[in-house]
Amino acid sequence: MTAGSFFSTLAAAALLLGLAACSPQRFVVDRVGNALAGDSRTIAREDDPELVRAAAPFSLELMESLLEKDPDHAGLLLAAASEYTQFSYAFVQQDADLLEDADYAAAANGRQRARRLYLRARDHGLHGLDVAHPGFSAALRRDAPAATAVLRRADMPLAYWTAVAWASAISQAKDDPDLVGDLPRVDELVAAAVRLDPDFGGGSLQSFLISYEMARDGRADVARAHFERAVALDGGHAASPYVALAEQVCVAARARAEFLQLLSRALAIDPDRFPDNRLENLVMQRRARWLQGRVDDLFLPTVDAELPEDKP
Repeated sequence: MTAGSFFSTLAAAALLLGLAACSPQRFVVDRVGNALAGDSRTIAREDDPELVRAAAPFSLELMESLLEKDPDHAGLLLAAASEYTQFSYAFVQQDADLLEDADYAAAANGRQRARRLYLRARDHGLHGLDVAHPGFSAALRRDAPAATAVLRRADMPLAYWTAVAWASAISQAKDDPDLVGDLPRVDELVAAAVRLDPDFGGGSLQSFLISYEMARDGRADVARAHFERAVALDGGHAASPYVALAEQVCVAARARAEFLQLLSRALAIDPDRFPDNRLENLVMQRRARWLQGRVDDLFLPTVDAELPEDKP
């Protein structure tokens, strides 16, 4: 997860009020859109995820309103794709996961909402790629390898967020054959992202690939290689790779001790020591604590261990 620009909305709203009375509409929209799509370091350093949760809907709705006026604003399309994806993961999907044991119906509703938000993120991302390469999304459905061949390094942020959002939507809708049928297109976008910039986001892409590769092929060795690269790139300052490896690889391998060790390493990271990763680490540490609490459910005793010993 890479920080978005939720708090830049406040500055953008102030700019909107200041310009609206004296400027042509298109100029106002462009200035505010640029403000929303700008520097995101403030939100990355936030130490209160609940404050971000409360601010995010206003930010997203403002983006939607501006995109109605200027639907091809490249910066806004990228910001919308990234922020819808991050909001859905941090505050909708994770809430649904935490609810599952206590209220299955509420968890299912949460996952449906997460899927809808991920698809909205995907659609903004695809439109951004269409702006950069007219006809891209239609070509992606006809011939994905040929379509993604036109992507260049400048397209990397949109390609990344579109792929992450699309893959995340599919993970929340495995009962939807049409959506699952989009996986080959996601595969091509992911392959293009790896080709364009495998170290994108200081390890964000590599961290995503831990879960993605396990979901697609179940190759623990490949997932572990992505983990090693992610940690090398982020200097061990991010909790995400540790949580992803624990949840995706250790559970599948029934490696309980390593699972707990990885979560402990994620929780040992001091968010305040690495302020540029503070919000992301707080979100992922919340997930790490939840996983710790489910260890006995995730690592059930084997059947043999539960059988009584044979007696003479």
